[in-house]
Amino acid sequence: MATTQRTTPVPGKAFPLPALLALATAVFVTALTENLPAGVLPGMSRALGVSESAAGQTVTVYAIGTAATAIPLTAATAGWGRKRLLLTAMAGFAVANTVTAASTNYPLTLAARFLAGVAAGLAWALLAGYARRLVPVEQQGRAMAVAMAGVPVALSLGVPVGTFLGRVLAWWVPFLAMTALAAGVIGWIAALLPEQPGQPAGERAPVRSALTVPGVAPVLAVTVLFVLAHTILFTYVAPFLDRAGLGGAADTVLLVFGLASLASIWFVGAHIHRRLRLLTIGGALLVALAAGLLGLLSNSTPLVYLAALLWGLGWGGAPTLLQTAVGDAGGERADAAQAMLVTLWNAAMAAGGVVGGLVLGRLGTGALPWTVLALLLPVLAVTLAARRHGFPPRR
Repeated sequence: MATTQRTTPVPGKAFPLPALLALATAVFVTALTENLPAGVLPGMSRALGVSESAAGQTVTVYAIGTAATAIPLTAATAGWGRKRLLLTAMAGFAVANTVTAASTNYPLTLAARFLAGVAAGLAWALLAGYARRLVPVEQQGRAMAVAMAGVPVALSLGVPVGTFLGRVLAWWVPFLAMTALAAGVIGWIAALLPEQPGQPAGERAPVRSALTVPGVAPVLAVTVLFVLAHTILFTYVAPFLDRAGLGGAADTVLLVFGLASLASIWFVGAHIHRRLRLLTIGGALLVALAAGLLGLLSNSTPLVYLAALLWGLGWGGAPTLLQTAVGDAGGERADAAQAMLVTLWNAAMAAGGVVGGLVLGRLGTGALPWTVLALLLPVLAVTLAARRHGFPPRR
């Protein structure tokens, strides 16, 4: 493959909103495919003939697929054009969601979810860097916020709509709709996204070398703990709400969470360039407060909705904050640092499905918020300690 110079943004050039919206749509597909089982877990478990805890492992195996393949695939495809690689990932989502929608066999469903996780590993390892390279340095925070907006939109609109469709029609309908969406975004990316070349062979460094860069390890540690805490609660939010007497309102609670996430990512996008550290600390505190409310007052419907609001405000900007932090810390090895973040992010998701299932099965739903709270305390401690590298007061 002929090598091409990396695209360098021209100062003063118009902000590439259409291209960034194409990336945001790809992020939406990735995030929604990842989280759909959370909204249709009861119906999915009945159709597959397994328990809710076993059905929750469809999130786990997705994360395993990403965690197990992100680093080797990132290394193997380092020379590929970024556009070609992103199109390949979107095609993988289309195939995986089609199989998930058609399957009533638990092992086959797990295999399809693993494939979706592999596609996610390809996508997540390049999306953040793609967005950052489209704009000058001073616009990178804004570009990341636009691209990562696909996450809260997926949570605020996609998951509640998917939950509603799964309840009214059938659990597999949202997955089939995702196939159609993935096909559409393939055309959008092909038409609007400029090419970003891969790395020439002589410029590639081992992915794990990013760990030697000061600041990368603290960001990755915060990522693991924060994602683990969030995934434990999000994966099993439907059983939690069901036991709290709000099983019929799961889609509404998720809507509140998602809309708050949208507000969070807008706020983060506006202030991340100067206040990354403060925003990260504030986000962890808000999610911790939400967990405390759910642990103490889950029998109060208004306070459950308040907790969902705080949870969304705290979590919505986290992907942008953590990916920006690891990109800043990684410097010349930012791509390698991003691949490490993707791997550990999804390892934490896999662990969240397992740990949450164990907590649910052995201690009941009431223990889920306290588990989340216990994990967020070291998140705050590491973020506060990483003042010089990782989460500095000034970028």
